[in-house]
Amino acid sequence: MKWSFVIQQKLKAAMLLGGIMGFIILATLISRHNMEGIDKSFSSIYKDRLVPATTIIYLTENLYGKRLSLEEHLMSGNAADKSEIQSQLRAHNKNIDSLINAFEKTYLVDEEAKSLGAFKSEIAEYALLEKSVLNLCSAGQQDEGKRLFAGSGGVTFARTVRNLNELANIQSNVGKDLVRESKSDIASFGILSFLQIAMAVVIGLMLLVLIQSSAVISKPKITSDKTGYFHMN
Repeated sequence: MKWSFVIQQKLKAAMLLGGIMGFIILATLISRHNMEGIDKSFSSIYKDRLVPATTIIYLTENLYGKRLSLEEHLMSGNAADKSEIQSQLRAHNKNIDSLINAFEKTYLVDEEAKSLGAFKSEIAEYALLEKSVLNLCSAGQQDEGKRLFAGSGGVTFARTVRNLNELANIQSNVGKDLVRESKSDIASFGILSFLQIAMAVVIGLMLLVLIQSSAVISKPKITSDKTGYFHMN
């Protein structure tokens, strides 16, 4: 009867241990998934957010470089000679194209892709406007070239700057979302780790109880002889 009771208790304990082990395995898989998510988030923060944010700085630098170079050319006394300024503008345009290509290789959200497309359109329009300004100066119409540079050129330049600012804001917002996701994964990982430790403690206690129960059952019963004599053969 006692052995039947022990077997029942052991079966219950085995089922409980199996459930606990299953939970630990599931928690381990979830923790691994969370760690992969954290690694992916931090990699994305660098590759898809920090690098494009740095690229935006260089785009802004080259954009203002184009603007200032052309303004200095218009203010100089030899505005009709456009060979030097053309070389400077080509260098800036080459840098801008390279930076845009690098930007496009990163992961872009829909809003980001739309804003980058608008920026490329504005850059192309501004490059055409620069050519028109230089052609007017070469034709001796320097005053007309200056008005075009200050008027339509100023408006187009302002739009390109706004597009860059929009891209920078998008980088910031998406980066914040990635940080929040990472914090959520870290919190989940902490909770699962605590539960795994708790389950390990429970398993240890159950094993101790089973060992103690087995020892009590297997211990031989000592009987005493009321006569107090030993029988000798």
